[in-house]
Amino acid sequence: MCRYAMTSYKPHYACFNCRKTFKRRLMGDIKKGEKSVFESKCPECGELMANMGLDFESPKKDDLKKWDHLKSLYSVGITFHSCGCSGPGYIPNSKEKLIEYFERLKEGYFKNLDFWRARIEPSTNIERDKDWNRNWAELGKVASKNRKEIVKNQEGIDHWLKKVKEIENKIELIK
Repeated sequence: MCRYAMTSYKPHYACFNCRKTFKRRLMGDIKKGEKSVFESKCPECGELMANMGLDFESPKKDDLKKWDHLKSLYSVGITFHSCGCSGPGYIPNSKEKLIEYFERLKEGYFKNLDFWRARIEPSTNIERDKDWNRNWAELGKVASKNRKEIVKNQEGIDHWLKKVKEIENKIELIK
């Protein structure tokens, strides 16, 4: 656990309707030892608020473009959940950059898909070992890290098609 996760380091909740944020105490701060999560409702409009994480910084209330962008980020599962030690990672600062980011991810997924479509599936243990030594990076993205199993091409194809569909759904959500 991060050394910063104390009572003063509280999660931030955002109401996209009212463009307001609030910090909430953790249940463990209220009742020692409890870790349950409870919903947060906006005190102004009564709608459920989005848990944006510990490292969220809200824009000014009148910055509609930033609030709209934050709503887009939240709709595709990008929040600011970290303990402050590692940071939330790359977060695009506009809708256009977010779409570009997802498009680049999708391109990478298609390259992985090309690998699985072109790969010659091993049929013997010797071929499997050679395949693993040569292609461990690609195989490791799909395999359970067990070198003894032969990873079928269809498993890899299915894995990357699923990832492409997930990204396309996220792009559609933010458009």
